[in-house]
Amino acid sequence: MKERQTLIDSCGKLSIRKQCSILSINRSSFYYKPKGESNENLLLMELMDKHYLKYPTCGVLSMTDYLTDLGFKVNIKRVRRLLRKMGLEAIYRKKNLSKLGQAQWVHPYLLKGLQIVRRNQVWEIDITYIPMKKGFLYLTAIIDVYSRFIVGWGISNTLSSDPVHNVLKEAIGSYGSPEIINSDQGSQFTCKEWIKLLNTHDIQISMDGKGRAVDNIYIERFWRTIKYDYVYLNPAEDGLALYQGIKEYILYYNRKRHQGIGREKPCNLYRAA
Repeated sequence: MKERQTLIDSCGKLSIRKQCSILSINRSSFYYKPKGESNENLLLMELMDKHYLKYPTCGVLSMTDYLTDLGFKVNIKRVRRLLRKMGLEAIYRKKNLSKLGQAQWVHPYLLKGLQIVRRNQVWEIDITYIPMKKGFLYLTAIIDVYSRFIVGWGISNTLSSDPVHNVLKEAIGSYGSPEIINSDQGSQFTCKEWIKLLNTHDIQISMDGKGRAVDNIYIERFWRTIKYDYVYLNPAEDGLALYQGIKEYILYYNRKRHQGIGREKPCNLYRAA
C-alpha cells in the first residue's frame, strides 16, 4: 500500500481521485497523516534507549519498573508499544519453537570459531533507533569486522526492509561484495528480498542465534559509541541535521585510532588490507 501511495503525483494531469482509483487506494488513506508521538512518549523512548544500551536484558516489565521509579505513570501496554516502535527486544535465551513467520529465510550463524584475517571477509549489519529533539529516525549501518571500518550507512523514518537493503547495495557498489554478511533475525533480514539480494552477489548468509546479542557484537559496540559520543550529546533538530551530523561523525570514527584493533585507524587498516 505505501509503495503504491508513493506513485501518486499531486501535480500530475490526472486527479488524485482518478490516480487512487487506478492504483486501488482508498483516498482517505492517502490523505491521512499519522499523528506523531507526544513529547512525553519521545522522552520515554529516549530514556529506554539509553537504559537498553546498558542493560539489554530488560524486558517490558523491567522497563515499566524503571520508568515508574523515575516518576512516570506508565502501564505495560504503553511500554510494550513504544519498545516495538523502537525495534527493541530484551536479550535472553529463548526456546527454539520455530515460531517465526519467516522461519524459511532464517540461516545459521557462521562466525563461531572463524578466524577473520582480511577485509570484506565478514560484514555485520544492523538497524537502531535514533532520538532527535522532535521525533526520531532509524539508522542502518554496516561494519567490516576485520578493520572496524563503516562501509555503509543510511537513515530512514521506517523499520521497513527497503532502506536497509539500499544501504547494502550502496556499500557493495563502493567497496565490493563481502564473503559473509551477518545480521540478526529481524524482519528486514528474514525475507525473500534480502536472501535474493545476497544470493545475487554470492554472499554467504549468517544470522545471530535467537537472543544472542554477542553474535553481532561489533555493530552493537558501534551503536554504543555513536550514541554516547554523538547522538545523545547533539540531539538533531531535524532529519537533515541528523544526516549531516552522522556523516561527519562516521568520517571521524573511520579515521580515529581504535584500541580494539591495536590503535590502528579503520580506514588505514581497511585500505592496507
